[in-house]
Amino acid sequence: MSSPLSALATAAPAAAAVLAQRYHMVRQRTVTLCQPLLPEDTVVQPMIDVSPPKWHLAHVTWFFETFLLKEYLPGYTVYHPDYAFLFNSYYNSLGSRVNRADRGTLSRPALADVYRYRAHVDEQMEKLLALADELPSDFYELMELGLQHEQQHQELLATDIKYILSTSPLAPAYLKPATSAPTGTNSAEAEAASLPEVSWLPVPGGISRIGYEGTGFCFDNEQAPHEVLTADFELQNRLVTNGEYLQFIEAGGYQDFRYWLGEGWDLVQTQQWEAPLYWMLHDGRWHRFTHHGLQPVNLTAPVTHISFYEADAYAHWAGARLPTEPEWEVAARYFGANPTTGTFLESNLLDPQPLPANADPTHCHQLLGDAWEWTYSAYHPYPGYVRAAGALGEYNGKFMINQMVLRGGSCATPVSHIRLTYRNFFHADKRWQFTGIRLAR
Repeated sequence: MSSPLSALATAAPAAAAVLAQRYHMVRQRTVTLCQPLLPEDTVVQPMIDVSPPKWHLAHVTWFFETFLLKEYLPGYTVYHPDYAFLFNSYYNSLGSRVNRADRGTLSRPALADVYRYRAHVDEQMEKLLALADELPSDFYELMELGLQHEQQHQELLATDIKYILSTSPLAPAYLKPATSAPTGTNSAEAEAASLPEVSWLPVPGGISRIGYEGTGFCFDNEQAPHEVLTADFELQNRLVTNGEYLQFIEAGGYQDFRYWLGEGWDLVQTQQWEAPLYWMLHDGRWHRFTHHGLQPVNLTAPVTHISFYEADAYAHWAGARLPTEPEWEVAARYFGANPTTGTFLESNLLDPQPLPANADPTHCHQLLGDAWEWTYSAYHPYPGYVRAAGALGEYNGKFMINQMVLRGGSCATPVSHIRLTYRNFFHADKRWQFTGIRLAR
């Protein structure tokens, strides 16, 4: 039976030193993300989708303890008998747990105790990695999964922290404000002169293969590569910008049901959506909450924090559509997408960046990094996918219903975590991730 890691090339014991170095780098990045926070910030859970930063810090540690230390380090005993109940996320195979909506009630253990837990597990992992020559190949597979899992939570930490701080009446900044705040304007008609030209890039149709076929790591939902048939189509050369989306707002897009799917229009009415998440009118000008606090909307930057419904409504208003998942991957392969020019977590900007004015209009920009791109494809298993047995079979497979696929990564995704075949997925109404729009036709 296929496992979540069957596409992962077995790491050689000789690479143990490199693996240990990667382990410490990934673990330190998580701690660094939380350093600007006050202890009080790390307990807040303003909605069910957001987990408190303290919980993230403990959960990723529990993952290493549960799947690696308990299984491979002789004589290891768990750090605290209650932590499995407190910090298990959704693994039914591993027993009961705190309800997801109640993670914000965990005032104990204290943040200092969670950091001590992390230090203990890191110390024990160092001992385990010293035994590298004696460890079986499946250890290396699980080790890689643990690192990739923590990187997933780094992106969640970045977006959860932003949402948490945005709910404070004080609108506190997570990072120091940029030395020069991005320029903003109230009129979408006054497009900034630096906005690169929009162009439509043709992608030839035919039979293509999608899915992961490499020798490195991938998640199980990328497996079972297969052939797809696409017709000729065109893809816009860059992401939709704030300025372009503001035109949709000013044209009454949120007041006209004709552009919206039924469920999306219901949400517009009941949730009183008038703009992307974090946007607000302040002193007569559009601003948005960022990791640097409240800032004027930068019209040349990609629009983010958009639900699938908003992305689809904008596409209808613009006379276009969203790409399907197969179209996106076919196009990404056709244009040779790579992460070298995108904005990722390592940039420490935590905001998608505008393209330079001289960006080549014949090149497809921002396919990897900056903002996750909604596709018009449901999150389903690829043909031939088999869910693994046991707890790790719960990692992706049980979520393959009622969600939409997003592709490409974002400004909060670690650059070493993204792949051209990476399949992210969220429910159609979710807005707190760095989700954006690329048009197709």
